[in-house]
Amino acid sequence: MSSENWVRVCEQAALQEGEVIGAVAEGRPIAVYLVEGQPYATDDICTHGEARLSEGFVIDHCVECPLHQGLFDIRTGEPMCEPVTEPVRAYRTRFEGGFVEVDTAGS
Repeated sequence: MSSENWVRVCEQAALQEGEVIGAVAEGRPIAVYLVEGQPYATDDICTHGEARLSEGFVIDHCVECPLHQGLFDIRTGEPMCEPVTEPVRAYRTRFEGGFVEVDTAGS
């Protein structure tokens, strides 16, 4: 039994370097990023203030929440500064056939 569940979330061409977009994976809102040519994905909802991270700003490998400017590392989901203290879920990602896919089974 595989512990992978790859789900197509957006076209690769929809991503711009250093940007974030909102998408949906199995009914769950996620934020999809492109940094240094690599795709990343996290849950879209900030753990601190219920804001959408897909409306935030990408700074290096972090996303800044648009509500209270807390930072999350998009590679791990870990909080990087106050006021955020709880991580967001980070997903494994890949490019496949011109699309971005996320693994919803593992992180």
